[in-house]
Formats: sequence, structure tokens, C-alpha cells
Amino acid sequence: MYVVCMTGNLIIIVISNIDPALNTPMYFFLGNLSFLDVLCTTSTIPNMLANFFSKHKVITFHGCVIQMFIFTAAMDAEFLLLTLMSIDRYLAICNPLRYKTIMSKKSCYFMAAVVWTFGFCSSTYHTSSTFRLSFCSSNKINHFFCEIPQLLALSCSDTSINELVLIVTDVVLGVFCFIFIFGSYLFIILAVLKIRSADGKMKAFSTCASHITVVLLFYGTLIFAYFKPSTGNASNMDKAIAVLYTIVIPMLNPILYSLRNKEVKNSVQKVIFRKVTLNH
Repeated sequence: MYVVCMTGNLIIIVISNIDPALNTPMYFFLGNLSFLDVLCTTSTIPNMLANFFSKHKVITFHGCVIQMFIFTAAMDAEFLLLTLMSIDRYLAICNPLRYKTIMSKKSCYFMAAVVWTFGFCSSTYHTSSTFRLSFCSSNKINHFFCEIPQLLALSCSDTSINELVLIVTDVVLGVFCFIFIFGSYLFIILAVLKIRSADGKMKAFSTCASHITVVLLFYGTLIFAYFKPSTGNASNMDKAIAVLYTIVIPMLNPILYSLRNKEVKNSVQKVIFRKVTLNH
């Protein structure tokens, strides 16, 4: 699954940069999404795979810090990126005449910079505040990677501020972003229903289908994982849900976008055909 995830996302990153036909805001953001998925899986899965073959399943203190920082940055940035992708689809369908002006290359770079900056700033705070705590009892994490709630459960310091900030972050990123995405697609559906031709409706819905699927998968698992009473100790169900958002969803993202998108499939075929022709 890790190999499939890396291969699929790297293909999306490459073709979105080398194929002029995919030089659009939607594929620019899709390339960023794939890069975030690569960071998310690479920060957690290799160490987990290494521990499968080890009797003592360990991670160094500094390794735990780096893992938490990269994973949290990627996840927080992905919340905002999925919101931007819904805005992109809203403008493309509901305001097509001004779409190219609003979603210029300069605007896309600026929005991507905001997403990445927010992700790393948020992660810097959460990681630094977590590892400033005292860990004076057990050093055994009941999880397969260093996630904030499980680290807070191990601390013998007062973690009330950490938990409050974590809840606020979850509400802002989870609830507000989801409402924004839901509102965007509500306006999109209303606009599409006004289209008279069946082909026009089908084309409009097909451009959004992949993104809607990704949003539902991503938000569904994370809302289940984070918006429930915390026990501080990960259950088997918590670990199974974590597997979904650390490897399964990042693996499915490029598959969903490529299988449901003719432009991506055509681009991959062109790159492969060009490679075969050059070799021949």
C-alpha cells in the first residue's frame, strides 16, 4: 500500500508539472495535495514497517518530534487545501467568466503559500508545546506513530492548555472548513441544476465528483477520530481509523482522481507513449 501510495502521488506531481494541458489551478492544487499525502505517509509508515520486523518496536525521542511535526503540518495544511479546491470548483462553475482572472498563477501560488505556512506554523506550536511537557512515567505509546493525543496522555504535566488549543484547532479546521466546503458545493449544485443540457450537467458534476469523494473520506475518518471523547489511550478502533487517514486515503486520492478524470488518464498515457517512443 505504501508503494502504491508513493507511486500514484508522485505520478500526479510529475504530470501536473510537465504536461501543459494540466497547467490549471485545479491540477496545481492537486499536485500540492499529492505532495502533502507523500509527507503524511512517509512521516509515519516507514517506521511502522521497520517495527514489523523488529522485536522491540521503538522510535527515538527526536524521531518522534520530527514525525509529529511533519504529520501534523501535512494534515493541517490538507484541511485548508481541500477548502481551496472547493473554492476553485465553485469559481470555475458558478463564475466562469472571472475564473481565470481570480485564479491567476500569482493567486494560486499565494494561496498555496498560505496553506503551507499555516500548516507548518500550526505544527510548530503543537509540537513545541507537546515536547515542553514533562514525561516522567511510561515511555510506551499505545499507537503505531507519535500522535498528539497519545503523547499528551503520557505526560505528567498539566495538559489542559494543550488540549484546549487542540480542540480549537480541530473545530476551526474540521467544522468551519467542512461548512465552507459544503456551502461551496451547495451553490455548485444549484448552478448545475440550471444547466439545461444533460451533457452539461454531467460534465459539471464529473469535475467535482473526485474532490467530493476525497473530502468525504478525509473528513469522515478525522471527524470520527478527533471529535469523540478522548480516553488518552488509543483503542484498536482508533488505530484502525488512523490507518485510514495515514495510508489508505493518501493511497486512494490519486486513484480516485485518475480513474474519474479523463485529462489525468490521457496525460499519463501521453507521458508513457512519449517514453516508449523515445526508447524505440
